[in-house]
Amino acid sequence: MSTPAAGPGPLSDIRVIELGQLIAGPFCGQLLGDLGAEVIKVEPPGVGDPMRDWGQGLPVWWPVIGRNKKSITLNLREPDGQALLKRLVADADVLIENFRPGTMEKWGLGYAELAAINPGLVMVRVSGFGQTGPYAHRAGYGSIGEAMGGIRYLAGDPDRPPSRVGLSIGDSLAATFACLGTLAALHHRHASGRGQVVDAAIYEAVLAMMESTIPEYTEAGNIRTRSGAILPKIAPSNVYPTRDDEMILIGANQDSVFTRLCTAMGQDALASDPRYATHTARGEHQAELDARIADWTRTLDAEGLLATLETHGVPAGRIYRAPEMLADPHFKAREAIVDVPHETFRHLKMQNVVPKLSETQGAIRWPGPPLGSHNAEVYQGLLGLDDAALDALRTRGVI
Repeated sequence: MSTPAAGPGPLSDIRVIELGQLIAGPFCGQLLGDLGAEVIKVEPPGVGDPMRDWGQGLPVWWPVIGRNKKSITLNLREPDGQALLKRLVADADVLIENFRPGTMEKWGLGYAELAAINPGLVMVRVSGFGQTGPYAHRAGYGSIGEAMGGIRYLAGDPDRPPSRVGLSIGDSLAATFACLGTLAALHHRHASGRGQVVDAAIYEAVLAMMESTIPEYTEAGNIRTRSGAILPKIAPSNVYPTRDDEMILIGANQDSVFTRLCTAMGQDALASDPRYATHTARGEHQAELDARIADWTRTLDAEGLLATLETHGVPAGRIYRAPEMLADPHFKAREAIVDVPHETFRHLKMQNVVPKLSETQGAIRWPGPPLGSHNAEVYQGLLGLDDAALDALRTRGVI
């Protein structure tokens, strides 16, 4: 699982200025950087992005979310800092920010001001509630967007309060949609020469993933509720026990796949049983069908069960944690997890770039860098400041 050779990536001609912090903005920057964009990460002097201190056990999140980025320090609250940012924007393609709406305008860095400098600039704005509407100026963390977007109400078991996915899924979804919007805006700019604002709201990104929950209510009066390990009326699709006390997830809710599962179970007649013969019928008898399948899976060890299901073309798999991912031969064959050299973390591994591209594959060129490690490259190499100017800015706390 070594790091693949770094190609230029399909976005190697794109320069991104990233002003955001924590997850919602920076994950968008990570995605663009993974695909080859030059991402210049702007951080507060002496402090940096709080993600530098995040991670359970060790602060190892920054090497992931900061990968492929150049770190510079800049105090955007200072007029001189704002002036430097405008100079950077003049030769940039994309600017990402995830401050509370109105903050950039307060600093004189709103889209109107920046587009006057660079009409082709794509300004990506990620926030809890978007740039408009009565809630726009509210503070909005990903957890609030998950709650209002609907996913929190559906997460967990029905006899307990709403739970959460054990990840910052709202932030990551908003960042992913922001990246999608960025690519669409760059495509439009290619034809028109004009940039635009990409307005990505966390609650709307979550809402976009809510499948048919809205029309189910407006058309049928149905409000989805928490259902634990299953999706109601989608059967069989559940976690089933084995003889050696493992839990195997089986998904066989399509008619043809269910027929193959019945054959694997040695119970072909179930496929034509009126209680289970159709998608609707299986949904109506979901609990009893799950009980039948569990009675069968309990007679087999996990390895034997998985082999039988694979032979019959029935989707199934273990529920993985990090150790299982690292040991899995398929993960290794596709280099889904790679080794990334790091000065401090000697055994650093992380998830690779997704998706895979046949001609212009992205790559992890370096992990999240030290704070301000690219100041000289950017301020002197890109903006042409000399040593004296750089020292003066540093003395005044601008960088």
